Amino acid sequence: MDWGISSVRKQTTRKRIPLQRYWTTRYFITLIIGLIIVTIVSAWWIRHTTLEDRVHMMEIMAEEIANQVVSGQPNDEQALSDLEIRAFLTDPGKYMNMKSNPSIFITNVEGDLLYQNKQANADSFQLNPTILMQKEDVKEIEVAGTSDLVYLVKKPVTVNNTLLGWVVLLEWKEHLSEVNQEYKQLLIVIAALAIFGWLAIYILSKRLAKPITEMAQAAEQIKEGNYQITLKEDVQELEVYELIHAFKEMSQRLEQLETLRTELLAGVTHELKTPVTSISGLIQAVNDDVVEGEEAKEFLHISLQEAAKMEKMVDDLLAFNAFAANTIPLSVEQRSINEVISICVQQWLVTQENNGLEVKVNELQEDVVLQIDHIRIEQIIVNLLNNARDALQHSGQIRLTMQELDDIIHIDVADEGNGIPEAEQPFIFERFYRGKDKQAQTSGFGLGLAFSKMIAQAHGGDLQLIKSTTAGTTFQLTLPK
Repeated sequence: MDWGISSVRKQTTRKRIPLQRYWTTRYFITLIIGLIIVTIVSAWWIRHTTLEDRVHMMEIMAEEIANQVVSGQPNDEQALSDLEIRAFLTDPGKYMNMKSNPSIFITNVEGDLLYQNKQANADSFQLNPTILMQKEDVKEIEVAGTSDLVYLVKKPVTVNNTLLGWVVLLEWKEHLSEVNQEYKQLLIVIAALAIFGWLAIYILSKRLAKPITEMAQAAEQIKEGNYQITLKEDVQELEVYELIHAFKEMSQRLEQLETLRTELLAGVTHELKTPVTSISGLIQAVNDDVVEGEEAKEFLHISLQEAAKMEKMVDDLLAFNAFAANTIPLSVEQRSINEVISICVQQWLVTQENNGLEVKVNELQEDVVLQIDHIRIEQIIVNLLNNARDALQHSGQIRLTMQELDDIIHIDVADEGNGIPEAEQPFIFERFYRGKDKQAQTSGFGLGLAFSKMIAQAHGGDLQLIKSTTAGTTFQLTLPK
């Protein structure tokens, strides 16, 4: 048990990091890791390419020396020893962008050394005639007794298809692959990318964090009960715009709900206080013998009516709360929908004192048996009929039309009243919402339509407002077959 408490404490006391710093740090670490990988790959590629280019340059130099030998001495092998190498070949490292100079050798056919450049150390290498006679012009050789590698590049000296000797260039692999200037340039580019990348990430994270920070501040305002928030919507990011827009709608919705809650409290207080006051006054009159006989019975009868009205309002609240909590099961059974609607309308008409109302029912041509809780369905129909009656001001025609479309039973209840104001239509299914006309004309808590919609949805259907104009209003109840 103590472990659980300590775990919760750790979670609640965990240090939170600002969004901008959090994402900037992580993006920058990701950028650095990526740049390190790019640097390693680029360095390897530069080293490999440099090695290939310099080996290729050694081949060109060897070919050039062989051509120079041929042009200088037409057919005398002995004259190879008297050859003077062209000036640019005496310092080959300069032209290969190297600090060191490759060793240049000229040998006869047997491999005897006839010439070497001044920088070469002939004692360092043993020119094996077998190597000279091999087919490959470029060969990587491991120096005996060490792990060092040497690149050997050879070209034949021929006159009239007669082999006179060989031009051989030797250089350590380490010297050929040595790169300095290119690495410096690479590091400068990588450093510049890191700096500009960090700046870009910082600016973007700041831009992303700003609206979220503003919404967090707005949420604090809402928490304190101030719903008048201001959020800028001039953002280019679609997701951020939708988030801000949804947040503003949520705040407006919360303000409306807060208003409804206040109105509900006032309404409940008023609706319950009126019958309680009436009952108290009537019973007090009887108790004090202010009225006697038949008049006292009439007072008691009125008190009972007021108590029944108050009981019904309390029952409505309890039933709605139970349905909202999904604690009331439906008593589902197979019932004819035509029969259920017909009986419901007949019973409702009997309770209406005004004979100016007319209900016209268009039943299904082919009756359908549904799995429904007929008592709950009757509650929906009665509520819609009561609303239609109030809209008609107790005089006019109500049309109840039933039809089957795509295995869905549609029941439309239409009246010819003045309709629901357009501004009130989006809220008519909200719990405890009552329009201005209903607030002035009728009592109740504004739960009728919200309760009816919940019952319909519990059956797998729905209750919707199809249209409402000054020419009349139509509600539609849908039930699946």
